[in-house]
Amino acid sequence: MKPFRPSILASAVVACIMLAGLAPVAAQPPARQGSPQPDWTLTVGAAPVVAPVFQGSDQYGLSVFPDLRVNYKDLFFASVPDGIGYNVVNTARWKLGPLVKLRFGRQEDTGGSPFLITGATDGLRGLGTVDLAGEPGGFAQYDRGAVRVRAELRRGFGGHSGVVGDLALSLLGRVGRVSYSVGPRLTFGTDTFLQPYFGIDARQAAATGLAPHEASGGVVSLGIGGAAVWPLGTRAAVTAFAGLDRLGGPLRDSPLIRERGTSLQFSAGVGYGYRFGWSR
Repeated sequence: MKPFRPSILASAVVACIMLAGLAPVAAQPPARQGSPQPDWTLTVGAAPVVAPVFQGSDQYGLSVFPDLRVNYKDLFFASVPDGIGYNVVNTARWKLGPLVKLRFGRQEDTGGSPFLITGATDGLRGLGTVDLAGEPGGFAQYDRGAVRVRAELRRGFGGHSGVVGDLALSLLGRVGRVSYSVGPRLTFGTDTFLQPYFGIDARQAAATGLAPHEASGGVVSLGIGGAAVWPLGTRAAVTAFAGLDRLGGPLRDSPLIRERGTSLQFSAGVGYGYRFGWSR
């Protein structure tokens, strides 16, 4: 049987919840022990999330994210937080394959979340809007006992054209019926990834009063995230999740963060999901 596994942001938390516009952790219901596992599963849910209105902001907002997930056996997966991917290598310890993710654009008058309910900011006025970006790439995941290591590397097009990578180490466990996952995470990116979000050209400097800035690549953020999942019967579940990240030097060097933001970023939310299943 496929185990009941919580998934973690970016991102988010980020984008991780944070960089991806704060994509939520889904509440994925457990499979009934002893019953056949359907070939296809569809999980429908929603997650209210409190987080900075854009990465690096010192203002917080509430977003309500819809969450739609489709899985085919333990091979194909598709969702906004996890992207679209396929386990080309799929063993008890290793999963490797292609992956495509979306990174929500950043709106000049509201922030990074297209699902913001409250908490719009004026901290981005004069910087313009960053378009939606697609990020094709690949992933590798290694499981050994209660430890999971996952790495992703992607190249953007649209809103940015840089390279971005995520590395996470998770401790997985269970207390009674509650599953949990907690551990550190790291995001890095090239200058062409960071420039649209944290660089400031001459036009933007004139409109905002911020000093011109050319973004450099490096560590984007380093932090810790976790999730706990409570099953509600065999089809529904609730997930509570939170994360704390410190922005890396390339972001802290930006006048946007120095004058209008903060390097410590906290996010938290609760998700609900209901699963349907069918076989061919």
